[in-house]
Amino acid sequence: MGSVYVEERTADSYRVLLEGGEGEYVEKKSRFIATLRKCESEEEAARFVEEMKKKYWDARHNCHAFIIGDRGELTRCSDDGEPSGTAGRPMLEVLTGAELRNAAVVVTRYFGGVLLGTGGLVRAYTQAVKEGLKNCKAGRMCYGHLVRITTDYVWIGRILYLLGNLGLEPVSSDYGERIVLKLEVPAQKLERLRREAAESTNGQAEFVKEKDIYFIDKEEIGD
Repeated sequence: MGSVYVEERTADSYRVLLEGGEGEYVEKKSRFIATLRKCESEEEAARFVEEMKKKYWDARHNCHAFIIGDRGELTRCSDDGEPSGTAGRPMLEVLTGAELRNAAVVVTRYFGGVLLGTGGLVRAYTQAVKEGLKNCKAGRMCYGHLVRITTDYVWIGRILYLLGNLGLEPVSSDYGERIVLKLEVPAQKLERLRREAAESTNGQAEFVKEKDIYFIDKEEIGD
């Protein structure tokens, strides 16, 4: 999984969609079909919305919501003809409640002939997005650091043991004259890793923080 390099810290962590998905909710014969997709720009989200409108051209409504940026600085939502505040806003609140960023959702409604009322619409659009999320795969983007550890063969066993205790795995390893490991380290583990690497090798390991990054925490990948 690739890293995203950042110039400055903007958020400790947030969740992203690794795989989009669909879900459906039925309320009084009206079908609400939610489609979620990872979108990293407003233009990409707009294209996704248009794609869904063309796919479900015969539906009564194609409401949407999206949130862009690692701080969620750009949000948009649309009721697409439903009463104001009954569709887009509740959909957006589900995304923000799930701590998602760079994600978009379109909920398509096929009218079943029975009016749902304001409360019924809010509930239906909210539940549709939740059903869609159940069929997505998400991961947490963590703020941390790309670290390089260089050591001699005599110490590598201790270093690997330490990494195992911290739940860290090298993203690359170079076994040459000396061993060079590169790791993606969550910010809260950096100083402990630095201290214990020095202690376990009697100061014989070179420890360099190369860059600040956001990266997928593999321990938190899930549905």
